[in-house]
Amino acid sequence: MPSTSAPPETTGVPSAPGDTTAESPRDDRAVVRDALGVGVAVGLSGFAFGVTAAGAGISLAQTCALSLFVFTGASQFALVGALAAGGGPLTAAAGAFFLSFRNAFYGLRLSPLLGLRGSVRPAAAHWVIDETSAVALAQRGQHAVRLGFTVTGATLFVLWNLTTLIGALGAGALGDTDTWGLDAAGPAAFLALLAPMLRAGRERATAAVAVILGLGLLPVLPAGVPVLAAAMAAPLVLLVYSRPLSRRRAVREAERNATEETR
Repeated sequence: MPSTSAPPETTGVPSAPGDTTAESPRDDRAVVRDALGVGVAVGLSGFAFGVTAAGAGISLAQTCALSLFVFTGASQFALVGALAAGGGPLTAAAGAFFLSFRNAFYGLRLSPLLGLRGSVRPAAAHWVIDETSAVALAQRGQHAVRLGFTVTGATLFVLWNLTTLIGALGAGALGDTDTWGLDAAGPAAFLALLAPMLRAGRERATAAVAVILGLGLLPVLPAGVPVLAAAMAAPLVLLVYSRPLSRRRAVREAERNATEETR
């Protein structure tokens, strides 16, 4: 999802469900301010997606349907980019699916924090994306988590779909859309959101391997396939990191056995 401003820093230690630490009007204003900042900045960049999709030959109805029902900007840009580069629909859709699969993990993290029930849950699940997760997880207390998630999601959903429509309708007035470089807006914004989260060596290694796989295979594989190949970065890095852990466990086990034998 495109972003022109860094989201609030994620604490990584969210409060337990039911915690109502941040409920004062002053705290609420701060949460709303941060949520609106992220929602407006990212929502306006839906214009870039509308223009890019129109330039790729996607119809107005298809473009608006993608923003309305898919609503994961980075995946939308990946799908349109793969189609524009000549990739098959299935390959392009598979790449977009893998890219958006991260939202499922956001949902697992947010579900107990939001504590939503009934028919609200499916609607809320549609708003579980990078930006809403970043804002919600930065809050402390269920009230603030819900407030940040709702304001970010509502602002972003409305603006993203509105600017997508405007961009798709106005693409013809821009002439050759490739010269504007708007197709880079989505990936650039996604990297801006992702970069602050790469704090540990394992996370940085995964990102580096994914970049090497994606860019290295781009000249030799059909459009859309390098995105799928880049997904192999995570299991490869986990495999490398698991070996030292296994060795350390074996050493500890051997030391424990030796200690028991000497008793």
